[in-house]
Amino acid sequence: MVISRDSLPQTRRWVVKIGSALLTSGGKGLSRAVLSPWVEQMARLRQAGHEIVLVSSGAVAEGMSRMGWSRRPHGLNELQAAAAIGQMGLIRAYEACFQKHGLHTAQILLTRDDLADRMRYLNALSTLRTLIDLGVVPVINENDTVATEELRFGDNDTLAALAANLVEADLLVLLTDQEGLFDADPRGNPQAQLIREARVDDPLLDQVAGGSAGGLGRGGMVTKVRAARLAARSGTATIIASGAHPGVLDGLASGEMSGTLLIPAQEPQAARKRWLAGQLQVRGRLTLDDGAVRVLREQGCSLLAVGVTLVDGEFQRGEAVVCVDRHGGEVARGLANYNAHETRRIMGQPSQRIEEILGYVDEPELIHRDNLVLI
Repeated sequence: MVISRDSLPQTRRWVVKIGSALLTSGGKGLSRAVLSPWVEQMARLRQAGHEIVLVSSGAVAEGMSRMGWSRRPHGLNELQAAAAIGQMGLIRAYEACFQKHGLHTAQILLTRDDLADRMRYLNALSTLRTLIDLGVVPVINENDTVATEELRFGDNDTLAALAANLVEADLLVLLTDQEGLFDADPRGNPQAQLIREARVDDPLLDQVAGGSAGGLGRGGMVTKVRAARLAARSGTATIIASGAHPGVLDGLASGEMSGTLLIPAQEPQAARKRWLAGQLQVRGRLTLDDGAVRVLREQGCSLLAVGVTLVDGEFQRGEAVVCVDRHGGEVARGLANYNAHETRRIMGQPSQRIEEILGYVDEPELIHRDNLVLI
Protein backbone atom coordinates (compact mmCIF):
# COMPACT_ATOMS: atom_id res chain seq x y z
CA MET A 1 0.00 0.00 0.00
CA VAL A 2 1.25 3.48 -0.91
CA ILE A 3 0.48 5.56 2.19
CA SER A 4 -1.40 8.84 1.85
CA ARG A 5 -3.61 10.85 4.20
CA ASP A 6 -6.70 9.29 2.70
CA SER A 7 -5.37 5.75 3.12
CA LEU A 8 -4.50 6.06 6.83
CA PRO A 9 -7.84 4.57 7.96
CA GLN A 10 -7.00 1.45 5.91
CA THR A 11 -3.53 0.94 7.40
CA ARG A 12 -3.27 -2.14 9.57
CA ARG A 13 -0.21 -2.04 11.81
CA TRP A 14 0.88 1.07 13.70
CA VAL A 15 3.93 1.68 15.87
CA VAL A 16 3.15 4.59 18.19
CA LYS A 17 5.94 6.38 20.04
CA ILE A 18 4.98 8.71 22.88
CA GLY A 19 7.63 11.03 24.32
CA SER A 20 8.22 11.59 28.02
CA ALA A 21 6.93 15.17 27.90
CA LEU A 22 3.50 13.83 26.89
CA LEU A 23 3.26 11.37 29.79
CA THR A 24 4.42 13.40 32.76
CA SER A 25 2.68 15.90 34.96
CA GLY A 26 4.70 19.07 34.59
CA GLY A 27 7.85 17.00 34.14
CA LYS A 28 7.47 15.46 37.61
CA GLY A 29 6.86 11.80 36.88
CA LEU A 30 4.13 9.80 35.20
CA SER A 31 0.55 10.96 35.48
CA ARG A 32 -2.25 8.43 35.04
CA ALA A 33 -4.59 11.30 34.26
CA VAL A 34 -2.32 12.22 31.34
CA LEU A 35 -1.64 8.64 30.26
CA SER A 36 -5.27 7.44 30.28
CA PRO A 37 -6.44 9.48 27.25
CA TRP A 38 -3.61 7.99 25.19
CA VAL A 39 -4.67 4.50 26.13
CA GLU A 40 -8.31 5.31 25.34
CA GLN A 41 -7.33 6.39 21.84
CA MET A 42 -5.20 3.30 21.27
CA ALA A 43 -8.08 1.13 22.48
CA ARG A 44 -10.33 2.78 19.89
CA LEU A 45 -7.71 2.14 17.22
CA ARG A 46 -7.71 -1.54 18.21
CA GLN A 47 -11.50 -1.63 18.00
CA ALA A 48 -11.28 -0.11 14.50
CA GLY A 49 -9.02 -2.96 13.39
CA HIS A 50 -5.59 -1.39 13.74
CA GLU A 51 -2.79 -3.39 15.38
CA ILE A 52 -0.82 -1.32 17.90
CA VAL A 53 2.78 -1.59 19.04
CA LEU A 54 3.64 1.06 21.62
CA VAL A 55 7.10 2.50 22.18
CA SER A 56 6.94 4.59 25.32
CA SER A 57 9.36 6.96 26.94
CA GLY A 58 8.86 8.00 30.53
CA ALA A 59 10.82 5.42 32.53
CA VAL A 60 13.69 7.78 33.33
CA ALA A 61 11.31 10.64 34.16
CA GLU A 62 9.34 8.38 36.51
CA GLY A 63 12.53 7.13 38.13
CA MET A 64 13.72 10.69 38.65
CA SER A 65 10.42 11.57 40.27
CA ARG A 66 10.54 8.59 42.62
CA MET A 67 14.10 9.44 43.64
CA GLY A 68 13.37 13.15 44.04
CA TRP A 69 15.85 14.20 41.32
CA SER A 70 15.11 17.51 39.60
CA ARG A 71 17.70 17.20 36.82
CA ARG A 72 18.24 14.42 34.33
CA PRO A 73 21.43 12.50 35.26
CA HIS A 74 24.37 12.57 32.87
CA GLY A 75 26.16 9.41 34.00
CA LEU A 76 25.10 6.22 32.24
CA ASN A 77 24.93 4.30 35.53
CA GLU A 78 22.55 6.86 37.06
CA LEU A 79 20.40 6.90 33.91
CA GLN A 80 20.22 3.12 33.99
CA ALA A 81 19.23 3.18 37.65
CA ALA A 82 16.54 5.80 37.03
CA ALA A 83 15.17 3.80 34.10
CA ALA A 84 15.09 0.58 36.13
CA ILE A 85 13.22 2.32 38.95
CA GLY A 86 10.80 4.09 36.63
CA GLN A 87 10.12 1.08 34.43
CA MET A 88 8.14 -0.48 37.26
CA GLY A 89 5.72 2.42 37.41
CA LEU A 90 5.55 2.85 33.63
CA ILE A 91 4.47 -0.72 32.91
CA ARG A 92 2.15 -0.86 35.91
CA ALA A 93 0.40 2.31 34.72
CA TYR A 94 -0.05 1.04 31.17
CA GLU A 95 -1.27 -2.35 32.37
CA ALA A 96 -3.91 -0.78 34.61
CA CYS A 97 -5.12 1.65 31.92
CA PHE A 98 -5.33 -0.93 29.13
CA GLN A 99 -7.10 -3.43 31.39
CA LYS A 100 -9.96 -0.95 31.73
CA HIS A 101 -10.56 -1.48 28.01
CA GLY A 102 -10.21 -5.26 28.16
CA LEU A 103 -6.75 -5.24 26.57
CA HIS A 104 -3.65 -7.07 27.73
CA THR A 105 -0.16 -5.59 27.52
CA ALA A 106 3.31 -7.14 27.33
CA GLN A 107 6.65 -5.59 28.22
CA ILE A 108 9.43 -5.88 25.62
CA LEU A 109 12.91 -4.61 26.51
CA LEU A 110 15.46 -4.44 23.68
CA THR A 111 19.03 -3.36 23.03
CA ARG A 112 20.57 -2.53 19.66
CA ASP A 113 22.51 -5.77 19.90
CA ASP A 114 19.24 -7.72 20.01
CA LEU A 115 18.34 -6.41 16.57
CA ALA A 116 21.85 -6.70 15.12
CA ASP A 117 22.13 -10.40 15.98
CA ARG A 118 20.12 -12.40 13.45
CA MET A 119 19.02 -15.11 15.89
CA ARG A 120 17.88 -12.64 18.54
CA TYR A 121 16.24 -10.52 15.84
CA LEU A 122 14.21 -13.51 14.71
CA ASN A 123 13.31 -14.41 18.30
CA ALA A 124 12.12 -10.85 18.95
CA LEU A 125 10.14 -10.88 15.71
CA SER A 126 8.51 -14.20 16.58
CA THR A 127 7.53 -12.96 20.03
CA LEU A 128 6.09 -9.70 18.73
CA ARG A 129 4.21 -11.42 15.93
CA THR A 130 2.67 -13.84 18.43
CA LEU A 131 1.67 -11.04 20.79
CA ILE A 132 0.05 -9.10 17.96
CA ASP A 133 -1.81 -12.20 16.78
CA LEU A 134 -3.08 -12.68 20.35
CA GLY A 135 -4.45 -9.13 20.40
CA VAL A 136 -1.94 -8.03 23.04
CA VAL A 137 -0.44 -4.51 22.96
CA PRO A 138 3.37 -4.77 23.21
CA VAL A 139 4.97 -1.93 25.17
CA ILE A 140 8.56 -1.58 23.98
CA ASN A 141 11.40 0.25 25.68
CA GLU A 142 15.16 0.11 25.66
CA ASN A 143 16.72 -2.35 28.09
CA ASP A 144 18.69 0.43 29.77
CA THR A 145 19.99 -1.75 32.58
CA VAL A 146 22.20 -3.87 30.33
CA ALA A 147 22.78 -1.49 27.41
CA THR A 148 26.31 -0.12 27.10
CA GLU A 149 27.07 3.22 25.46
CA GLU A 150 27.93 1.39 22.24
CA LEU A 151 24.76 -0.72 22.24
CA ARG A 152 22.25 1.99 23.09
CA PHE A 153 19.67 3.14 20.58
CA GLY A 154 20.33 6.67 21.82
CA ASP A 155 16.67 7.71 21.80
CA ASN A 156 13.25 6.12 21.54
CA ASP A 157 12.62 7.61 18.08
CA THR A 158 15.34 5.32 16.74
CA LEU A 159 14.01 2.41 18.78
CA ALA A 160 10.50 3.02 17.41
CA ALA A 161 11.81 3.07 13.83
CA LEU A 162 13.66 -0.21 14.32
CA ALA A 163 10.55 -1.69 15.91
CA ALA A 164 8.63 -0.59 12.80
CA ASN A 165 11.22 -2.41 10.67
CA LEU A 166 10.91 -5.46 12.90
CA VAL A 167 7.13 -5.81 12.66
CA GLU A 168 6.84 -4.36 9.13
CA ALA A 169 4.50 -1.62 10.30
CA ASP A 170 2.42 0.35 7.84
CA LEU A 171 2.75 3.51 9.90
CA LEU A 172 5.10 4.94 12.53
CA VAL A 173 3.60 7.73 14.62
CA LEU A 174 6.11 9.91 16.47
CA LEU A 175 4.20 12.02 18.98
CA THR A 176 6.01 15.06 20.26
CA ASP A 177 5.38 18.47 21.82
CA GLN A 178 5.63 20.20 18.41
CA GLU A 179 3.10 20.42 15.58
CA GLY A 180 5.35 18.58 13.17
CA LEU A 181 8.24 19.50 10.90
CA PHE A 182 8.44 23.14 9.79
CA ASP A 183 10.34 24.78 6.93
CA ALA A 184 12.00 27.03 9.54
CA ASP A 185 12.31 27.05 13.33
CA PRO A 186 8.85 28.20 14.54
CA ARG A 187 10.31 29.26 17.89
CA GLY A 188 12.28 32.02 16.18
CA ASN A 189 10.37 32.56 12.94
CA PRO A 190 6.64 33.31 13.13
CA GLN A 191 6.41 32.86 9.34
CA ALA A 192 7.48 29.22 9.53
CA GLN A 193 5.13 26.88 7.67
CA LEU A 194 4.28 23.33 8.65
CA ILE A 195 5.43 20.75 6.10
CA ARG A 196 2.33 18.64 5.57
CA GLU A 197 3.90 15.94 3.42
CA ALA A 198 7.31 15.03 2.01
CA ARG A 199 9.34 12.07 0.84
CA VAL A 200 11.86 10.87 3.38
CA ASP A 201 14.71 11.29 0.89
CA ASP A 202 13.94 14.99 0.31
CA PRO A 203 17.21 16.87 1.11
CA LEU A 204 15.13 19.80 2.41
CA LEU A 205 14.42 17.77 5.55
CA ASP A 206 18.09 17.90 6.55
CA GLN A 207 18.07 21.68 6.32
CA VAL A 208 14.94 22.30 8.35
CA ALA A 209 15.26 19.71 11.13
CA GLY A 210 16.31 21.34 14.41
CA GLY A 211 17.20 20.30 17.96
CA SER A 212 15.01 19.68 20.96
CA ALA A 213 14.27 22.36 23.49
CA GLY A 214 13.03 19.91 26.12
CA GLY A 215 15.04 18.89 29.16
CA LEU A 216 13.57 15.46 29.88
CA GLY A 217 13.65 13.83 26.47
CA ARG A 218 16.54 13.15 24.13
CA GLY A 219 14.80 13.28 20.74
CA GLY A 220 14.65 16.43 18.60
CA MET A 221 13.49 16.82 15.00
CA VAL A 222 16.86 15.61 13.70
CA THR A 223 16.33 12.24 15.38
CA LYS A 224 12.75 12.09 14.10
CA VAL A 225 13.82 12.62 10.50
CA ARG A 226 16.51 9.97 10.93
CA ALA A 227 13.94 7.66 12.47
CA ALA A 228 11.57 8.21 9.53
CA ARG A 229 14.35 7.26 7.14
CA LEU A 230 15.14 4.15 9.15
CA ALA A 231 11.47 3.15 9.14
CA ALA A 232 11.28 3.74 5.39
CA ARG A 233 13.77 0.90 4.84
CA SER A 234 10.91 -1.52 5.40
CA GLY A 235 8.41 0.66 3.55
CA THR A 236 6.91 2.25 6.67
CA ALA A 237 5.50 5.77 6.44
CA THR A 238 6.01 8.15 9.38
CA ILE A 239 3.85 10.87 10.87
CA ILE A 240 5.38 13.44 13.22
CA ALA A 241 2.53 15.07 15.13
CA SER A 242 1.80 17.04 18.25
CA GLY A 243 0.56 15.10 21.23
CA ALA A 244 -0.79 18.31 22.70
CA HIS A 245 -3.93 18.04 20.58
CA PRO A 246 -6.69 15.97 22.22
CA GLY A 247 -7.64 13.02 20.08
CA VAL A 248 -4.65 13.28 17.75
CA LEU A 249 -4.52 9.51 17.17
CA ASP A 250 -8.26 9.41 16.47
CA GLY A 251 -7.77 12.24 14.00
CA LEU A 252 -4.91 10.53 12.21
CA ALA A 253 -6.95 7.34 11.92
CA SER A 254 -9.71 9.28 10.18
CA GLY A 255 -7.30 10.96 7.75
CA GLU A 256 -7.19 14.41 9.31
CA MET A 257 -4.47 16.79 8.14
CA SER A 258 -2.41 16.74 11.31
CA GLY A 259 1.36 16.80 11.63
CA THR A 260 3.92 15.92 8.94
CA LEU A 261 3.58 12.79 6.82
CA LEU A 262 6.92 11.43 5.58
CA ILE A 263 6.48 8.93 2.78
CA PRO A 264 9.01 6.18 1.99
CA ALA A 265 10.72 6.30 -1.39
CA GLN A 266 9.80 2.65 -2.00
CA GLU A 267 6.65 0.62 -1.50
CA PRO A 268 6.84 -1.83 1.44
CA GLN A 269 7.33 -4.97 -0.65
CA ALA A 270 10.06 -3.34 -2.75
CA ALA A 271 11.88 -2.15 0.37
CA ARG A 272 11.61 -5.56 2.03
CA LYS A 273 12.77 -7.32 -1.13
CA ARG A 274 15.78 -5.04 -1.45
CA TRP A 275 16.77 -5.73 2.17
CA LEU A 276 16.41 -9.51 2.02
CA ALA A 277 17.65 -9.98 -1.52
CA GLY A 278 20.56 -7.60 -1.50
CA GLN A 279 21.79 -6.68 1.97
CA LEU A 280 21.95 -10.01 3.81
CA GLN A 281 24.75 -12.49 3.21
CA VAL A 282 23.34 -15.85 2.16
CA ARG A 283 24.62 -18.68 4.35
CA GLY A 284 22.91 -21.69 2.82
CA ARG A 285 20.80 -23.07 -0.01
CA LEU A 286 17.55 -25.03 0.11
CA THR A 287 16.43 -27.05 -2.90
CA LEU A 288 12.63 -27.24 -3.14
CA ASP A 289 10.33 -29.72 -4.81
CA ASP A 290 7.95 -28.59 -7.56
CA GLY A 291 4.98 -28.39 -5.19
CA ALA A 292 6.77 -26.06 -2.78
CA VAL A 293 7.91 -23.82 -5.64
CA ARG A 294 4.37 -23.61 -6.97
CA VAL A 295 2.88 -22.79 -3.55
CA LEU A 296 5.45 -20.05 -2.93
CA ARG A 297 4.94 -18.43 -6.32
CA GLU A 298 1.19 -18.75 -6.59
CA GLN A 299 0.02 -18.39 -2.99
CA GLY A 300 2.79 -16.48 -1.20
CA CYS A 301 2.74 -18.95 1.69
CA SER A 302 5.42 -19.78 4.24
CA LEU A 303 7.98 -22.43 3.34
CA LEU A 304 7.43 -25.71 5.16
CA ALA A 305 10.09 -28.34 5.74
CA VAL A 306 8.08 -30.90 3.78
CA GLY A 307 8.88 -29.06 0.55
CA VAL A 308 12.68 -29.16 0.98
CA THR A 309 14.66 -31.91 -0.75
CA LEU A 310 18.27 -30.82 -0.19
CA VAL A 311 20.17 -28.55 2.24
CA ASP A 312 23.55 -27.04 1.30
CA GLY A 313 25.82 -24.92 3.49
CA GLU A 314 25.97 -24.22 7.20
CA PHE A 315 23.67 -21.59 8.68
CA GLN A 316 22.19 -20.65 12.03
CA ARG A 317 18.62 -19.80 12.96
CA GLY A 318 17.86 -16.30 11.71
CA GLU A 319 20.44 -16.30 8.92
CA ALA A 320 19.56 -15.83 5.26
CA VAL A 321 19.21 -18.75 2.88
CA VAL A 322 18.40 -18.92 -0.82
CA CYS A 323 15.65 -21.23 -2.08
CA VAL A 324 16.11 -22.83 -5.51
CA ASP A 325 14.07 -25.15 -7.70
CA ARG A 326 15.27 -28.60 -8.77
CA HIS A 327 17.14 -27.03 -11.72
CA GLY A 328 19.04 -24.62 -9.45
CA GLY A 329 17.00 -21.57 -10.41
CA GLU A 330 16.62 -19.04 -7.60
CA VAL A 331 13.06 -18.82 -6.30
CA ALA A 332 13.22 -16.88 -3.03
CA ARG A 333 15.36 -15.72 -0.15
CA GLY A 334 14.46 -15.69 3.51
CA LEU A 335 15.44 -16.09 7.14
CA ALA A 336 15.58 -19.66 8.40
CA ASN A 337 13.76 -20.64 11.60
CA TYR A 338 16.07 -23.65 12.07
CA ASN A 339 19.81 -24.12 11.64
CA ALA A 340 21.31 -26.28 8.89
CA HIS A 341 21.65 -29.41 11.03
CA GLU A 342 18.03 -29.17 12.22
CA THR A 343 16.81 -28.45 8.69
CA ARG A 344 18.51 -31.56 7.33
CA ARG A 345 16.74 -33.64 9.97
CA ILE A 346 13.26 -32.26 9.28
CA MET A 347 13.42 -31.72 5.50
CA GLY A 348 10.73 -33.60 3.62
CA GLN A 349 8.72 -34.03 6.82
CA PRO A 350 5.33 -32.48 7.68
CA SER A 351 5.30 -29.75 10.33
CA GLN A 352 3.49 -31.92 12.86
CA ARG A 353 6.52 -34.25 12.99
CA ILE A 354 9.06 -31.54 13.89
CA GLU A 355 8.66 -32.03 17.63
CA GLU A 356 8.87 -35.80 17.26
CA ILE A 357 12.12 -35.50 15.29
CA LEU A 358 13.86 -32.64 17.14
CA GLY A 359 12.22 -32.88 20.54
CA TYR A 360 11.01 -29.26 20.30
CA VAL A 361 9.32 -26.83 17.92
CA ASP A 362 10.64 -23.31 17.41
CA GLU A 363 8.20 -22.53 14.58
CA PRO A 364 5.93 -24.71 12.42
CA GLU A 365 7.39 -23.06 9.30
CA LEU A 366 10.94 -23.41 8.03
CA ILE A 367 10.73 -19.82 6.74
CA HIS A 368 7.77 -17.65 7.69
CA ARG A 369 6.21 -15.72 4.81
CA ASP A 370 6.96 -12.43 6.59
CA ASN A 371 10.66 -13.28 6.24
CA LEU A 372 10.47 -14.66 2.71
CA VAL A 373 10.78 -12.70 -0.53
CA LEU A 374 10.30 -14.12 -4.00
CA ILE A 375 13.08 -13.37 -6.47
